[in-house]
Amino acid sequence: MSKSKKHNRLRTSIAAIAVSLLALTGCAAGEGAQTVTAEGSKVLRLDYAYWNPLSLVIRDQGWLESELEAEGFEVEWILSAGSSTALENLNAEAIDIGSTAGSAAFAAHANGVQINTIGVFSQPNWASLVVAKDSTITKVSELAGKKIAATSGTDPYFFLLQTLDEAGLTSADVEIVNLAHADGQKALENGDVDVWSGLDPLTATSEKNAGSKIIYSNPGFNSWGVLNARSKFLASNPELVEIVLLQYERARAWILANQDKAAQILAREAQLDDDVATKVLTERTNVDVSLIPGVTQLAVFRIITPVLVAEGKIKSQEAADLAIKTLINDSIAKKVG
Repeated sequence: MSKSKKHNRLRTSIAAIAVSLLALTGCAAGEGAQTVTAEGSKVLRLDYAYWNPLSLVIRDQGWLESELEAEGFEVEWILSAGSSTALENLNAEAIDIGSTAGSAAFAAHANGVQINTIGVFSQPNWASLVVAKDSTITKVSELAGKKIAATSGTDPYFFLLQTLDEAGLTSADVEIVNLAHADGQKALENGDVDVWSGLDPLTATSEKNAGSKIIYSNPGFNSWGVLNARSKFLASNPELVEIVLLQYERARAWILANQDKAAQILAREAQLDDDVATKVLTERTNVDVSLIPGVTQLAVFRIITPVLVAEGKIKSQEAADLAIKTLINDSIAKKVG
């Protein structure tokens, strides 16, 4: 598609949204429409995250603002420190679109959170089990009785459960300390826990600055990086969701063509050393993937379901089966991709 045609397509979509919103300016956000400010501006609320490099580029370049503000829209960016934060904000209707690990979105949806996965932003290798510099722990079979930091409801947490299961252990065999990702890093480096189920870019930073060591990494236990929309918002604002996904595809292409610049953005936003940001972006994050969610992600959910149900992180097998059928809405991603 030519640049002029894509631009016209965006403007047509925005115009359609503006017309449709004339009747919605008095609606509450909880009724599915985007937020309307006291001044009458429409607000799109979405997250950015250090583990979602596409979001950082879109925010840095101001593409959404350029497309939407001329039509009376404001764009509000809210930082997600982890999947659990994004899901809490989606469930509380504090954001309309949020980025999470696929497993976290799946578990939340199975437990009643009204979201749909609408796109894929990366195939990451972002979770791993990490020990302190002087630790004598070298393998997963030695974790029984150990204190392990992990953020409940996030990919590193589900990574930990799968890793324990593979080694013939369960969460009952260890002490899991629920800490935010950054707090888990500090707890490991301070000697307050034996192991940390870490998340990049914090893991790479801890490796460099504190000499922390990865004792187990398995890309197959990492679920994909996905975008999720509140179900009511998706139903009421498909044109707006399409514009967001178009910018995500724009950011994907930009990163592949400008890896050095993308690493600089990551380094600045997450306050990382340049070499750490480059390592995270080029060695542990694959953004050259299809936007369209589907069978690949569902296959991961089917693999982790028994562990999540057994550990009580999904309320029942029936709920998991229903979530597999209803979580993904790929209609707009197919249109964009």
